[in-house]
Parts: sequence; C-alpha cells; structure tokens
Amino acid sequence: MAILGARQVGKTTLARQLIERHAGPHHLFDLESPKDLARLQEPELVLGRLSGLVVLDEVQRLPEIFRVLRVLVDRPEGGIRFLLLGSAAPELLRQSSESLAGRIAYYELNPLDLTAYSEPNWAPIPIETGQ
Repeated sequence: MAILGARQVGKTTLARQLIERHAGPHHLFDLESPKDLARLQEPELVLGRLSGLVVLDEVQRLPEIFRVLRVLVDRPEGGIRFLLLGSAAPELLRQSSESLAGRIAYYELNPLDLTAYSEPNWAPIPIETGQ
C-alpha cells in the first residue's frame, strides 16, 4: 500500500498510528535520514530478513527500491507487508506502478481544507491585547 500526498499533510503521523495498532513486528525506515539510507544500500539483503510491517517513509528518495520490493512481495514465503509513504509526484507513481503493477494500492492524503465545511462549528477566540 502507498500513501501519497504533499509534504506535511500527515502521512508519517498516520503511519505511526497504523504501526501502534499493528499486532506483529514492524520496521520504520525514514529515507530522509542518512542513517536509514545507509542501512538500505543493499535493500534486498536488509529488507529480505524482515517480517511484519515495513514502512518506507519518503520512498521517492530511493527510486531503485521498487524493483527490490517487487521481488520481496512475490516471495512465496511472504510474511512481509510494505507501507510506502511519499509525494504524489508523477515520477514516483510511474516508477512504482511499473515495478509493482497489480501489487500496490494507492491512497492520497490531502491537506485539511476548512472550506469543505459548509457550517463551521468553531468560532474565533478573542485575543486580549492587555490594554
């Protein structure tokens, strides 16, 4: 599964909540972290040893990983599920859809839009200036 969307819309927060509810083992790789990028220099060796839920945050930073994911998803022994988080960039969609065709579902997380509510149930809070 892939959750796509602009920066700061809550993809990582949503993934962390899913991890908390996941009953089995889980692994989180933040591909903006130099440490996690270094750990994935040989992604098939690292990811191939894991089981459970594997979250790859900012997956667009490592586009070559999609071929490896296809191999791992197709393994008969299974036991591993991937949650990919990234931007909805056309290049990311093309790369993932070519490598993971029929193996991935996309969900787009849009930013909160207050104009979508016809009758807001909130009111501004008056600010006292101290005068």
